[in-house]
Amino acid sequence: MEQIYIVMLIALAIMAMLDLVVGVSNDAVNFLNSAIGSKAVSFKTVMIVASLGVLLGALFSSGMMEIARSGIFNPSMFSFHDVMIIFCAVMITDILLLDVFNSLGLPTSTTVSIIFELLGASVCLAIYKIYIADGDYGTLMDYINTEKASGIVFSILLSVFLSFGLGSIVQYVSRLLFTFQYENKLKYFGSVFGGIAITAISFFILIKGLKGVSFITKDQYQWITEHQMLIIGFNFLFFTLLSQLLISVFKVQILKVVILIGTFALALAFAGNDLVNFIGVPIAAIQSYDFFIASGLKSNEYMMDSLKSNDIVAPIHYLLIAGIIMVITLWTSKKARSVVETGVNLSRQGDGAERFDSTKVSRSIVRTGVNVGKVLDYFIPNKLQEKIDQRFEKPVAKKKIKDEPAFDMIRASINLVVASILISIGTSLKLPLSTTYVTFMVAMGSSFADRAWDRESAVYRVAGVFNVIGGWFVTAIVAFLAASIVAIILKLGNFVAFVGMIILVAILLYRNAKSHSEKVKQEQELLQLKREDIVTISEIMNESSEQISKVISKTNHLYSDVVENLGLQDLAKLKENKKALKKLEKEVDELKSNVYYFIKNLDETSVEASKFYVIILGYLQDLTQSLNFITLQSFNHINNNHKQLKFNQIRDLKNIDLQLQEFLDKVEEMFQQKNFVHLEETLKNKSNLLDFVSELIQKQITRIRTTETSPKNSKLYFGLLLETNDLIKSTFSLLELYKEFYQHAKSKK
Repeated sequence: MEQIYIVMLIALAIMAMLDLVVGVSNDAVNFLNSAIGSKAVSFKTVMIVASLGVLLGALFSSGMMEIARSGIFNPSMFSFHDVMIIFCAVMITDILLLDVFNSLGLPTSTTVSIIFELLGASVCLAIYKIYIADGDYGTLMDYINTEKASGIVFSILLSVFLSFGLGSIVQYVSRLLFTFQYENKLKYFGSVFGGIAITAISFFILIKGLKGVSFITKDQYQWITEHQMLIIGFNFLFFTLLSQLLISVFKVQILKVVILIGTFALALAFAGNDLVNFIGVPIAAIQSYDFFIASGLKSNEYMMDSLKSNDIVAPIHYLLIAGIIMVITLWTSKKARSVVETGVNLSRQGDGAERFDSTKVSRSIVRTGVNVGKVLDYFIPNKLQEKIDQRFEKPVAKKKIKDEPAFDMIRASINLVVASILISIGTSLKLPLSTTYVTFMVAMGSSFADRAWDRESAVYRVAGVFNVIGGWFVTAIVAFLAASIVAIILKLGNFVAFVGMIILVAILLYRNAKSHSEKVKQEQELLQLKREDIVTISEIMNESSEQISKVISKTNHLYSDVVENLGLQDLAKLKENKKALKKLEKEVDELKSNVYYFIKNLDETSVEASKFYVIILGYLQDLTQSLNFITLQSFNHINNNHKQLKFNQIRDLKNIDLQLQEFLDKVEEMFQQKNFVHLEETLKNKSNLLDFVSELIQKQITRIRTTETSPKNSKLYFGLLLETNDLIKSTFSLLELYKEFYQHAKSKK
């Protein structure tokens, strides 16, 4: 029987490594956002500093694994077998849940997930045990510690409002003091700012980062907490003088120092305090197994009182392995970068493509904010408003800088300092502030106060913040329910169910990884499709040729697929065609969104080409609009269970598809190879294609007069032919425009 538990322990060890990977991928947003978003130093430097923080934090991590051991459930009420089921259910759920959030690029709290998974699994088994024993359900509270879970819910609410509010206020005051042209002001106030910032961050390291570490005794930590004001005063004086020395003598940019120290501090605290979320459960399982073997009792008879009365200390080699895995994940995980990009995207200063769509709630909030602002304008003197606006004036770049920072170093420093102060105070006062929630909401508050959420982007940013906050509550609910379900499956199915769940985890992780890889590939294609650094006519020719080639190719494939799936009445594939259409529309829309910077970047000799490029994008949009109608009408027709198109209608559609396919293949090849020798010859096919569509329209008119009996079929068929006609015209208009511009460009050489 013990062999089964050995297999479980091996599986838990493997899952611990996987959990470290998915956990770091999600929590990396806590300490990487500010440094990466501001581009204060190179990406490599940021990663080295963060890696050192993570590794040191892991090595000096707290030896107490109280949450996994007895923080949520009362171990004396559960047998060894029950405890192993709880631990397995928690790890299975945690890996899948965090991996889903990583794939979506949404930051969530690993602490919330582990606590509610432990709560869900233990509640489920407690209810099962009471049911089997015909016991009193009123005794459920004897099994569970609900105080921790309620504290987490309070933590979310407290973190959201407190962090957003304080981040907004501090950033607003800082911007009024320093403005966006802060370089000269740092010569005079930089040392004081550096002293305050580094003092706050170092205090954070003492209070949060070193809490419970193995090399600090409880008495030493107690002394630190009792002499906080003395430590703060001494540190402020020391770091202010040090900052002045660095600025005056060594000519060091003090903001870079603040950002690097802040990144290191948050990485240290993350590894030191959150490591329990990833390896606490497996270590508790190993310790439980040792107690069980020593007892000599059966697994269903031995109650786990020992977990409550004994400290579970993580051996140093476990911590070292965990630290190495976290560092490797930090450098290699694409999902970690997706999560970081979400935070940076929502807080960036400039405009551009928005990750989230607007919602009714976000539109209402922004509209209300605008109206409140108008009311406040009546009470604030115009001169004061003008002075405030001047402090928030951003340097206007004539051209969009490639790979520019999402925000400046003042905001990055404020993010790190305010987050550090809040978490330090929360830890000192025993307030359940979550590191993830605090760092994210401080970043959102500072971006709001910095006027990064303007009329162009506010609805999308607000929608994004609500998406993330909603995900935090979803984490708790899903973690509880999923762990409950997995626990009862393992309880009833025993070892067979455990093997089945492990196989399911492997399959789902593989699918998520594959799906995320495809998503990343599509995003890279989109980035390639929308370059902003085009400055000459030659570059316009090359770049627009690539864009046209890709859009024509996707148009060709999508049109053929829709015709094929309409004939087969395949609703599932038509639904996939709708998704492909949305991606294509998004790509073209991204190109249109980029027109402003495209025109700004053109050199003086090529400005006339901007009109050509704008018209090209207009024709590409016409193509997608025609495809939109064809795809949606075909889907709706089948979805509403209308009569199938007649054989003759399907045959005619396939005939036009074949001709269109041949034509679009030539167009795609022409633009792909940038060889327009046969452009004139291709244009001659225009009348043939349009005449063929016209013939098909006339044939359908004849059918209606003789054999056609379905008004819905006629409506769909005419719609498809007319939109196909528009699609062909748009393509030829594009070719004619390109021919004109191509000849003009040649004459200029």
